[in-house]
Amino acid sequence: MGTTFTIKIADPQASSKQQAVKTDVEQLLIHINQLMSTYIDDSELTLINQSKSTDWLSVSEELLNVLLEAKKISQLSDGAFDITVGPLVNLWGFGPNEVTKDMLPDEEVITNTMAIIGYEKIDYQSSKKVIRKQHEDIYIDLSAIAKGYAVDEVADLLDAYGFKNYMVDIGGELKPKGKRSDERGWRIGIEKPVVDRRSIQRVIEIDRIGMATSGDYRNFYEVDGVRYSHTINPRTGQPVAHKLASVTVLHESVMQADALATALNVLGPEDGVQLARNQGITAYFIVHDDEQYKEISTHNFEQYFVEKVK
Repeated sequence: MGTTFTIKIADPQASSKQQAVKTDVEQLLIHINQLMSTYIDDSELTLINQSKSTDWLSVSEELLNVLLEAKKISQLSDGAFDITVGPLVNLWGFGPNEVTKDMLPDEEVITNTMAIIGYEKIDYQSSKKVIRKQHEDIYIDLSAIAKGYAVDEVADLLDAYGFKNYMVDIGGELKPKGKRSDERGWRIGIEKPVVDRRSIQRVIEIDRIGMATSGDYRNFYEVDGVRYSHTINPRTGQPVAHKLASVTVLHESVMQADALATALNVLGPEDGVQLARNQGITAYFIVHDDEQYKEISTHNFEQYFVEKVK
């Protein structure tokens, strides 16, 4: 997945099972990577992306479940979340190749690339566990949902061991349960969206709820004074240009929180907040407001605040 993971278990029985748990978790993550990674040459997803076939392709039940969940979030957000956006991300220089001002894509290149973008260009027959690409160059990237899925799967594994107190964190998507070793609840810091240092904007306390954050304050570049965000709007082919710095979503399913955070980040501080409120999504937004930051939270998020960090 191109990232790191941390698992903390605060149960007294954990020490005697540490090696077994470590082995099982690593095997599970290797398995998920082998299904959904775009970094692995022979992963199931890579082989689908490499295939030029527009016929029906068999997929594993696990990959299919993630693809179908992605489709739901795409429909909910009217395409703001889209697992086929990868070619646009690469085009704007957030893939393996960097972009300079002489290489910024022109409208014709963007238009041509948009021909292979669109979640609706993948067909599904869930009962048969098959999918079909409507265009041979459709490229699927699950980086905005697979980490959340992996957190859910690891949490289920720890539940199967009988652990009552733990926290799983994969690349910043996380799920805590129970209490820490000092009997206090799991407190999570939400970063202040500043570029030059790491500091905390808010602290929340959650239990058995997943958390995912999407923001543009770490991954961007500037050309001739214009800032280009790594967050690409699949519906326009352009980097987002709104003032939303980050959005955090809480949900029982970390997979859903992961995808929803990306969708809301693409939609921005107006449409994103409206969708969250209309759909009852538990979300917290940090918006650029001149030299300050403005906080917007749905009413169901505020109950998790512990304190505001000055």
